[in-house]
Amino acid sequence: MIFATAQAAGWLTRPDGAVAEPIHVQIGSVLGEDGKILRTRSGAPLRLSWLIDEAIEKAGTVVEASRPDLSEEQRATIAKQVGVGGVKYADLSVAHDTDYVFDFDRMLALTGNTGPYLQYATARIRSIFRKAELDPAAARDAVVLTEPTERVLALALLRYGATVAEAGDLQAPHRLAAYLFELAQAFTSFYDACPVLTAPDEVTRSSRLTLTAATLSVLDHGLNLLGISAPDQM
Repeated sequence: MIFATAQAAGWLTRPDGAVAEPIHVQIGSVLGEDGKILRTRSGAPLRLSWLIDEAIEKAGTVVEASRPDLSEEQRATIAKQVGVGGVKYADLSVAHDTDYVFDFDRMLALTGNTGPYLQYATARIRSIFRKAELDPAAARDAVVLTEPTERVLALALLRYGATVAEAGDLQAPHRLAAYLFELAQAFTSFYDACPVLTAPDEVTRSSRLTLTAATLSVLDHGLNLLGISAPDQM
C-alpha cells in the first residue's frame, strides 16, 4: 500500500518519466541501556523528536562550555548540527538490520566512530585553510607522495567513488560511514606526521594542502550523502 501510494503521488517517477522501483529495507531495533526496546520510563515508545531535542540540548551544553568565544547564535547552530548529526550517524553507522543501543554519551563523543568526530575533522581542516588564508577549492597543485602517511591518505581518497557505489547498490550506508571514519583517521595520522603549513618547502606545502583539501571535499560530500551537516568550526 505504501508503494502504491508513493507511485500515485508521483514520488517514484523520475524526471525522464521512468518509474523507480521501490525497495523495502529492513531495520533493526533501537535499544536502551538495559538491552530492551527504547521506551520512556512509563513504558511508552519514545518519539524521535524528543531524542533529537535532547541530543541538541546535550550538545549545546558542551559547545557552550568549550566555545564561550562564539556568539549565542553560532553556538546554537553548532549544537543543532552536532546533536542531529550524532543521532543520524549512530543510526546509519550500523548495518540496517542490526539492533543498537541508544547512548547519548557515545553518540556525541568527539572520539571514536561518531558523527561529531567526523564533523570535528572537517572543522579542523577548515581551520588549516583559514590560517593559510586560502580557499580549499583553490588547492589544486600536483600531489607528491614522499611519506608513508601521505600515500595511505591518497589511497584512501581514491576508494571513495567505489565505496559510494557499493553503499548504494547494497542499501548499506554503514559502509560509507565506516569509510569516512577510516579516512578521518588516515588524515589524522597524516597531519600528525606531515606538517602542512610549516612544510619544509613550497612544493611539499602545496602538495599537502591539495591532499588536505581533497580530504575535506570527500568528508563533506560523504557526510552530506548521510544527511549530516558539518560545522565550520567546533
